[in-house]
Amino acid sequence: MTTPSLILGSAGASGEQAQILLALAFVLAGAKLAGALVARLGQPAVLGELLVGVILGNLALFGGPSLEALEASETFAVIAELGAILLLFDVGLESTPKEMLAVGLPATAVAVLGVVTPMALGYGVGWAVLPEASWMTHAFLGAMLAATSVGITARVLQDANAIRKPAARIILGAAVIDDVLGLVVLAIISGVIQAAASGVPLDAAGIALIVFKAFAFLVLAVAIGSAVSPRLFRQALAIQSTGLVQALSLSVCFGLAWLAQRAGLAPIVGAFAAGLILEDVHFEDHIKRGDRPLHESLRPLTALLVPVFFVRMGMLVELENFLEPGVLGFAVLLTAAAAIGKWACAFGTPRGVSGMTVGLGMMPRGEVGLIFAGIGAQLTLGGEPVVSGESYAAAVFMVVVTTMATPPALLWALRRDARRAAQAAPAPP
Repeated sequence: MTTPSLILGSAGASGEQAQILLALAFVLAGAKLAGALVARLGQPAVLGELLVGVILGNLALFGGPSLEALEASETFAVIAELGAILLLFDVGLESTPKEMLAVGLPATAVAVLGVVTPMALGYGVGWAVLPEASWMTHAFLGAMLAATSVGITARVLQDANAIRKPAARIILGAAVIDDVLGLVVLAIISGVIQAAASGVPLDAAGIALIVFKAFAFLVLAVAIGSAVSPRLFRQALAIQSTGLVQALSLSVCFGLAWLAQRAGLAPIVGAFAAGLILEDVHFEDHIKRGDRPLHESLRPLTALLVPVFFVRMGMLVELENFLEPGVLGFAVLLTAAAAIGKWACAFGTPRGVSGMTVGLGMMPRGEVGLIFAGIGAQLTLGGEPVVSGESYAAAVFMVVVTTMATPPALLWALRRDARRAAQAAPAPP
């Protein structure tokens, strides 16, 4: 009988297995400690996890060991990608199809402006700074700027007791639509790049087919899933087996992620769709009998794998790239385009709602921007990555700045709105 080498310990484990085990020991501990420290400073924990990755990926610059083998490890990459899939699944669980349909015209206008404007500005920055690159590279840079990380904004709104204000409702509603549009844009541009890399000419009909597949997948997945999942989970709840609901939910997540990939889309599109269709109402009996809500019961798994993803994203940043001529300037321009592109959301806000508050609330890129940048670093065009090392470093700079700047700026805007509302209120008799 053959015993798996991983069980035998260091004596029988392969070199890569031993390396992955040691890496996970440092990555998980370092990510959690750094995340907790950064959170104490009032910033999102993701920044601490990203910082750990940057340090680990650049140890050789400071006389430490090189971790290139770990960065190139397919096993470590798969673990990290699972973290990204679970992250988008969790984001989807925070929303429902009904909420997406109920946010109304103002949120839709804000979302469209928040996608189109930064994409156009990002394309322009890419064309100006990287004139030798393909238009597809410029388009992908624009797509990276289209993302929004609503989790950071939601936390600020919650802490400021402003979650029910009109501006907050528009921000949160627009962010849901923004997520969907951003994922569709990512699917379209990735499909165009993959077709070009394979040497297949892609005309307008080909691009239209990609657009159709992206929207068709999301619509069909949500429509069919919303109809089937209540019956499926009622049967699962009737069995009353510990952990069955969680296992079935993950099966739906991974199954739709696989279907998305088979359809030529990014797996995270399927994971996001899986989160949307698994509404809380399907699990009312599950909660009534004393079990935790689905997103809470999955939290230990996401807490384990999602930090691995962010650490790996940080490891892809090569600090020496910032020493290259023009890279820091490129990063600043990309960050300015990212900020201005979201501030343009102010033009879509209705009368009586602060456009500046909405624009600042849509500004952080956070984990979503990192996911987009990571996908670009894996796509190749002409044998070169679509997002080069220099571009990836600039993208991470943009993500960090927009993410760190949002909490204090949004809190200032909310307090300003409160002061203006108090001044405009009629004096008591």
